[in-house]
Amino acid sequence: MLLPSKTYTVESVTSGHPDKVCDQISDAILDAYLAQDPKSRVAIESFGSHGLLVIGGEVTSTAQVDAEAVARQVYSDIGYPENLKIITHIAAQSPDIAQGVDTGGAGDQGIMYGFATDETTEKMPRAVVQAHALAKGLEDLRRNGSLPWLRPDGKTQVTIHDNRLESVLVSCQHSADVSQPEIRSSLIERLITPIIGDLTEIEVLTNPTGSFIPGGFEADAGLTGRKIMVDTYCGLAPHGGGAFSGKDPTKVDRSAAYMARFVAKNIVANGIAKSCLVSVAYAIGRADPLMVQAVDQDGKEIDRDVLSRFDFRPAAIIERLDLRRPIYRQTAAYGHFGKSNLPWEQILDL
Repeated sequence: MLLPSKTYTVESVTSGHPDKVCDQISDAILDAYLAQDPKSRVAIESFGSHGLLVIGGEVTSTAQVDAEAVARQVYSDIGYPENLKIITHIAAQSPDIAQGVDTGGAGDQGIMYGFATDETTEKMPRAVVQAHALAKGLEDLRRNGSLPWLRPDGKTQVTIHDNRLESVLVSCQHSADVSQPEIRSSLIERLITPIIGDLTEIEVLTNPTGSFIPGGFEADAGLTGRKIMVDTYCGLAPHGGGAFSGKDPTKVDRSAAYMARFVAKNIVANGIAKSCLVSVAYAIGRADPLMVQAVDQDGKEIDRDVLSRFDFRPAAIIERLDLRRPIYRQTAAYGHFGKSNLPWEQILDL
């Protein structure tokens, strides 16, 4: 459930943020494997820094994928023209892990959470929806040419105080030939006001350092899995610590978190609770979860008969949500939850 405090802050980042670049590269490589071999076992990590990109991990697949070519295409698609030095080192998955997964067991131990609330049509916290919309809006304004000085990197933040929107922060990478007053006025007019609405009594911060010219790998290092709160509920619900990107659906870090969100959203969408937190835990190699629990906004446990309608065994999750498809690159920016086209966002009649 939401934190008991009435004051909290959430954030999002653009697709050009260095950590998100790495997430997208890892998921694009995963998609390339799944497109050729839906039963591919993939665990890919990417690290980028100042002209260098390192791609490593474990793959067991019949597919033939040029990871370097995929990475270069993603980097270019995001909007970065620089040429990268790329090192790849991809090995086969450990047979000790495979022997448990082959029989339908979980690919690792861990705890996963899913959350939903009736605050918005997306069944996500309103501030989270707004932070992602602001970040995605920066990319849209860059790509459609409305603000030609925008560059790919950027961050957004929304602060709620006493259940009221108190401040909005937008930091955007930009060309050197634009002034900060122009950036501020344009962002307020084209981005912040259309998403937030009336800005009276709301503090609006834009590029608080004064400028943001170098961005992406030119300015900072990036790493797969370093934006796990942005990917999920921005700290407003618990997180088991496992990242998503670059992992095939036998990894319960990813698939069980999707299933937990699916269950939580359906509990809320069907009016069983105003908000719902689903928790699930696994042992490596074992199919049946060690624990499945759902609680409502008051911490009261959801009727077990409702939970019994959902099968949390890894193979069952993969089948129900049809997860052996190349659908993952689209999840690697602006959150994994709240996008209506994704299978774990579908609503059932319970």
